[in-house]
Amino acid sequence: MITVKSKKYLDDLRGKSIDELGVDLVSAKRELFNLRFQNATNQLDNTARIYDVRKNIARIQTVITQKKLGIAE
Repeated sequence: MITVKSKKYLDDLRGKSIDELGVDLVSAKRELFNLRFQNATNQLDNTARIYDVRKNIARIQTVITQKKLGIAE
C-alpha cells in the first residue's frame, strides 16, 4: 500500500471506483491489524507506520464518502 501524503496519492484514490476503494480499505485495515499485533508483541520497528496506515484508511473512507455523495473537487 502506498503511504504518500501527496496530491498524487489522492488523485490515484479519486481515480478508482468505489469497489476498488473498498478492496484498498480492507487491505489497509488488515495491514493495521497486523501492525498492531506486531506492536503488541514488540516486533514492530517503525511504530510511525501505524499512524500512516490510520491516515490512509481515513483518506480512503473520505474518498468513498465523496463518491457516494457525488462531491467532486
